[in-house]
Amino acid sequence: MYKTVDEFELKKTELARDIIGEIAMAEEPNKTIRKWRSLFKVSQKALSRSLGVTSSVISDYESGRRKSPGILFLKKYVEALMAIDVEHGGEVLKSFISVGESKPASSAIADIKEFESGMDIADFCSQIGAVPVTKPCSKDEKLFGYTVIDSVKAITELSGQELVKLYGVTTQRALIFTNVTTGKGPMIAIKIANLRPALVVLHQIPPRDVSDIAKNIAVVEGISLAICERLSLENLLEKLKKIG
Repeated sequence: MYKTVDEFELKKTELARDIIGEIAMAEEPNKTIRKWRSLFKVSQKALSRSLGVTSSVISDYESGRRKSPGILFLKKYVEALMAIDVEHGGEVLKSFISVGESKPASSAIADIKEFESGMDIADFCSQIGAVPVTKPCSKDEKLFGYTVIDSVKAITELSGQELVKLYGVTTQRALIFTNVTTGKGPMIAIKIANLRPALVVLHQIPPRDVSDIAKNIAVVEGISLAICERLSLENLLEKLKKIG
């Protein structure tokens, strides 16, 4: 993906700057701090050990018991997350840099949003009236954003590499597909792109019309698959804007 180590390091530095900026500008920095630790899949214990502080310090920052840390601490915090990930192969870091290389800019995208903190999949589904079609929505995995996609435009206009841009900052999000008939096309596109979202929602499609192939892909890939049958696109977008 990158021709030189320097190119990768530059991308990593840019990502670190974006993360620090997001935390510093957040209305509730503690939630955003917790979000990024969760996205990097680093425990409080491992992070505190890397930073040379006690776990309670990390816990206090994430709960809001301590005042939001300064830029110097945030820099060390983000560098520690990245260093720990590199020690484990750097897969999370590579995925963030790959997904975030280009900002999504396509008529296929009706809306896209990142959350300041993680949200339970079940809560997200409940707020938009989505119901599972393969298995109950996970209570453990978190969503950190969503993308609303016109499935026909996405499949007919975007290449495999461009499909990756639908994920925004992280793949740990909900992909909501509109203009669907069976859900088969979007799920095949997700499999081809080789990036697993936490949740896929098919808009305005009855359960009986959901393709068995779509269901099978969801099961094999470990993706929560749900339908939002009753809301119009306008009403769905209104509800989504109130989330996160």
